[in-house]
Amino acid sequence: MKNKTLRRMYKMLKPQMKSIAIISILAILINVGEVVKPYLIKIVIDDFLTANIYQKGIMTIGIIGTSYIAIVILGNILNFIVTTATSMMGENVIYSIRNKLYQYAQYANIPFHDKTPAGTLFVRITSDVEDITTLFKEVITTFIKDILIIVALIIMMLSINYQLALLSFLVIPLVIITSIIITKITNKAQEYSKMVKTKLNIFLAESIYGVKLIKIFNRQYEKQKKCDELCTAFWKSRIPTGITEAFLVAIMMILENLGVCIIVWASLNYIIGTTVDVGIVYVFVTYIKQIFNPINRLVENFETIQEALVSIDKIYEILEHKEYLENFEERKVFEKLEGKIEFKNVWFAYEGENWILKDISFTIEPGQSVALVGKTGSGKTTITNLINRFYEIQKGEILLDGINIKEINLRSLREKIGIILQDPFVFARSIKDNIQLNKNFSDEYIWKTIELASAEEFVASLPNGIEEISNERGSSYSSGQKQLLAFARIFAHNPSIFILDEATANIDTKTEELIQKSVDKISKEKTSIFIAHRLSTIVNVDKIIVLNQGEIIEEGSHNELVNKENGYYSKLYNAYYSGLVE
Repeated sequence: MKNKTLRRMYKMLKPQMKSIAIISILAILINVGEVVKPYLIKIVIDDFLTANIYQKGIMTIGIIGTSYIAIVILGNILNFIVTTATSMMGENVIYSIRNKLYQYAQYANIPFHDKTPAGTLFVRITSDVEDITTLFKEVITTFIKDILIIVALIIMMLSINYQLALLSFLVIPLVIITSIIITKITNKAQEYSKMVKTKLNIFLAESIYGVKLIKIFNRQYEKQKKCDELCTAFWKSRIPTGITEAFLVAIMMILENLGVCIIVWASLNYIIGTTVDVGIVYVFVTYIKQIFNPINRLVENFETIQEALVSIDKIYEILEHKEYLENFEERKVFEKLEGKIEFKNVWFAYEGENWILKDISFTIEPGQSVALVGKTGSGKTTITNLINRFYEIQKGEILLDGINIKEINLRSLREKIGIILQDPFVFARSIKDNIQLNKNFSDEYIWKTIELASAEEFVASLPNGIEEISNERGSSYSSGQKQLLAFARIFAHNPSIFILDEATANIDTKTEELIQKSVDKISKEKTSIFIAHRLSTIVNVDKIIVLNQGEIIEEGSHNELVNKENGYYSKLYNAYYSGLVE
C-alpha cells in the first residue's frame, strides 16, 4: 500500500478516531468472550466429565453453563452496539466525503469542468463513494476486531500448551505468504477494473444525456455495440479478481484443516513428548478454527479493501487539486456596480499560446449597450466568459468600475452580471424555483418578471402555474419557452450588467419584439452586451465591436460601420440583408 494512500485514508479516519477507539474497546470485550467460551467447555471436559463429577469446590457445571450463557448474551448485545456504531460511523464518513466532492464540483473553476467529463464526477460521487462505504461499514471495525482476536487466541494457546501451539502455528507463514502474493495480483486487477468501470459510466452518462441526438442520427445500433464492448471489457476485468478471491478462500480452507490435522496428529502420537487432555485438544481445535475465521474474513475483505483504496485515491486525486478551486470569500465586495467595463491589452488562450484573444482593448461605459459581432470562433463568447472570470487571462487587465476583476470578490462579481445563453438550463423543479434559484421572491414579484419576459401566456397555460414542475433539463418545454424562463430569471435577479448570447434565437418574431422592448427598457439603465448572428437585432445598440480571429478590427455604431466603405461589418450586414431578401 502506498504511503500517499495511507495518508489519504488517515484523513478520512481522523474525525472518527473517537468512535473507532470506543468500538475497539467493545470489540476487545467481545473477543474476550469468544476466547473464554471454549475454555469453559475445556474445563467441563477435563475437570468434570473426565473425572465423572458434578462439582469441584464452589464451581459446578451449572455455574459454568450459566456463565457461558451470560457471555453469549452479553457478547450479542455488545455486537449489536458495535454493528450499529460501525454503520453510523460509515454513514458519517460517506456523508462527509460526498459533500466534499459535491462542494468541490460546485466551487471548481470552468477549466476543471472543461477537462473533467461529467460522467467521471458522477462516478466519483456515487460509485467510488459506495466502495468506501463498504470499507467503513463492514471492514474497518471488523478488521480491528479480527486482529485483536487473532492476537488473543495466539496468547491463550501459548499459555495453555506452547509446544502444541507452536506446531499449530506452522501454517501461519503459509497464510501470510499466500495472502501477500495474491493481494498484489488483486490490486493490479482492481486498478484496471476501476479504470474500465469509469469509462463505462462516462459512456452511459453521455448516452443518456445525448439520447435525442442519438435518435436523430439513428446511432442506437452503434451505441449499443459500444456499450456491449465496454460491458464485456468490464466483465473480463472482474474475472481475475473473482479467480484470485476464490483461490485464496480455497487455500485458506485447506490450511485451516491442515492446522486441525496437525493438532490431532500431534496429540495422538505424543509428538510433543507428553499426553494431551481431551479438553485441550478440543480447545486447540476450536481456537485454530477461530483464528482462521478472522483470517478468512480478512482475506475475503481484500477485494473490498483494494476497491476502496483505489476509490480513495481517485477521490483525493480530485480533492487535493486546490488550484482549480475558486475563492468566493476574499477580496473586494461591490455594494453597487455602475457597469463600466474596460479591457486593456488582454491576451487569452485556453491552452499554451494558442491565442483566442490577441491584445484586445475596448471600453464600455455604464448603461451603454454593445454588440459583439464576428464569425464563429472569433472570440465573442470568450470575452463574456472573461468578464465573469470563468477563466484567467494571461496578459493585460480587465476592469469593472476601474477595479481589476482579480481584486473583486467572485460572488459579488457574478451577482452583478446576468447571462442568458442560447440554450438555457432548466432544473427539474418548479417554474418559481427556476426563476428565484433559492432566493426568496414573492409570487407577485415573480409574476411581474414573467410578464416582463412576455412569458405570462405560457406560464398561465400550465396546470399549476408557477408551481408547475419541469421534467429533467426542461424537456417538457420548448427551446423558446426555456428562453422565456431564462429572461424572467435574469429580470428577477436584476443584475447591473446584462449579457445576451444569441438569447432570442429560438423565440418567434412576435415574442422577440415584445422581449426586445423589455430589454431596451432595461438596457437604458444597465450595461448590456449582445452576441448576435442575426444582425437585425443589434442595429439600435450604442456600439458594435467587430472581431476577427481574436482581434478587434472595427468599432462604432451601426450607421458608422455600415456606411464604412469596404468595411468588414458592412460586408457582413449586406450579405445578411441580401440573404433575407432572397
